[in-house]
Amino acid sequence: MDATPDRTSEYRADSLSLNGAVAMGTGVMIGAGIFALTGQIAELAGPLFPLAFIAGAVITSFSAYGYVRMSNAWPSSGGIAMILQKCYGPGAVAAGAALLMALSMVIAESLVARTFATYVLRPFEITGGPLVPILAVAVILFAFLVNIAGNRSVGLFSLVMATLKIGGIASFGIAALWASGFSFATPSESGRDFTAMGFMASVALAILAFKGFTTITNSGAEITEPNRNVGRAIIISIALCVGVYLLVAFGVGSSLTIDRIIAARDYSLAEAAEPALGRAGFLLTVLLAAVATASGVLASVFAVSRMLAMLTDMKMIPHSHFGMSGPIQRHTLIYTVVIASTLAVFFDLGRIASLGAFFYLFMDMIIQWGVFRFRRQEIGAAGAVLLAAIAFDAVVLAAFTAMKLQSDPAIVLYAAFAIGAVFGFQRVYLGRWTEAGETGHAAHENGER
Repeated sequence: MDATPDRTSEYRADSLSLNGAVAMGTGVMIGAGIFALTGQIAELAGPLFPLAFIAGAVITSFSAYGYVRMSNAWPSSGGIAMILQKCYGPGAVAAGAALLMALSMVIAESLVARTFATYVLRPFEITGGPLVPILAVAVILFAFLVNIAGNRSVGLFSLVMATLKIGGIASFGIAALWASGFSFATPSESGRDFTAMGFMASVALAILAFKGFTTITNSGAEITEPNRNVGRAIIISIALCVGVYLLVAFGVGSSLTIDRIIAARDYSLAEAAEPALGRAGFLLTVLLAAVATASGVLASVFAVSRMLAMLTDMKMIPHSHFGMSGPIQRHTLIYTVVIASTLAVFFDLGRIASLGAFFYLFMDMIIQWGVFRFRRQEIGAAGAVLLAAIAFDAVVLAAFTAMKLQSDPAIVLYAAFAIGAVFGFQRVYLGRWTEAGETGHAAHENGER
């Protein structure tokens, strides 16, 4: 008797509309990109920080090209894992990169959860202490409870919250700009220098603000007319986020100097709201941040637990029930919550974001090279675009690493150790780096159409 739970009902063809796919992508992106990363990007880029979001969107668009072409050819609920196996076969390279993607998604959960805590505590003038990790863990547990209520609850909640977030955050940016007379605050009162290297490093974090588009790739087989709508959903999501991010970046910059943005980097929108919009505007911004980040955690928990369950189905990672009953995705929900909570307790926002940037950029270069080397002719992809995506990632990652080696060398060591451990573990588990001539995905009958 096969003891593996039947999860085919979890992945139904044509169950996700174009609007639903866009809501899923923006739901993951906006919570992190605005509330968690604006101040940290400004710390590296200085007065040019709004342009870092534009640069991040451009580089993300180059990266998304390969994902879209692969998803158009093989729309699959395997998503990132499918792309990697199609390129490298069922070995440690594909499995390690897929696991890095999953871990970067878990990191995003803890990042947004801590951001939720910092904004909720801001009206009480609490910027640190044990309440920050306690509230971060609490919102992760809330996301877990909503997720176990069922996929229908997640989908409806995500759609409603994405609409509220986009409308509310865009309104904040417009109102802040209007209140300032559409002027930009003085770059820096302290005379601090901001370098080209710092700007390039800031783009690494800006890219992290857009990486939620991969959530759409992971739902390829479920989106209606996937050969057309996966790409459309990704493009629309990135475009929406660019507009929202720029409105907020200029709104914050119109109310605060760069020094004040950096000083309040973990809650910069709330800090900008009071001088621009008054106390009522400040409280409304805090409320909006709480809603946006809570829904971002919810969407991210769902996405990463789903991806881990898929990796388990595809035999890319080991799985243990630990005596738990229920389907695999219930188990991966629990693993996701435990890992994200641990990160939220022991790491601050800066280090969490840095880990996410290292993991994502490294994984993305592996995907782009795999598509270029093994699949570009089959899917009709332009090699120049794929190579440009790799070059952009490499330049940004090098700049980010150089900056972190100066300011926080420990996080570089943590990231290098974690990446090495992931690939070393997968090499031992799978017993091979690659397996030429096989995709390893054909056996996953329910993931492709």
